[in-house]
Amino acid sequence: MPDDTPPLSPQDALVAVMVAASASDENMRTAELVAIQRMVNHMPVFADYDADRMARVAKTVFELFEEEDGLDALFGLIRSALPERLNETAYALACDVITADGRHSEAELRMLEEIREELAIDRLHAAAIEWGARVRHLRP
Repeated sequence: MPDDTPPLSPQDALVAVMVAASASDENMRTAELVAIQRMVNHMPVFADYDADRMARVAKTVFELFEEEDGLDALFGLIRSALPERLNETAYALACDVITADGRHSEAELRMLEEIREELAIDRLHAAAIEWGARVRHLRP
C-alpha cells in the first residue's frame, strides 16, 4: 500500500482475506463476489463497517498480487490489522467465499492453506471450519 493510504482496519483485513481467496485462482466468480457482499452486509463483525471501503481494499489486494513479494506483504498488512481473536473468523470467511460457487481449484486450496498457516489456525479447528463451509454450500 502506498505510504499515504491509511492502515487497514480489522474489517478491511477480513475483506482483504475474502478478496484474496476469491482472486487466488485469477477468476473471481459472481457467486464469490455475491458471498463477499452478503457477508459484509449481514455479519455482526461488519456492523459498523463502511462498505464503500471494499473497493479500496480490493484494489490494494490486486496491486499486491502483481508484485513479486506481494502475497507476503498482504499477509503482513492483514496480520498487523487483524486482532488474533478474529483469525478463525477470517479463515471461515475465506472458506465460505471459496465454496460459494461449489468448486475448488488447486490455487484456491493453496490459498486456504496459506491463510491457515499465516493466521496460525489450528489444523483441527481449520477442519471444522472447512466442514462447516462445505455443508453450508451443498447443492441439492
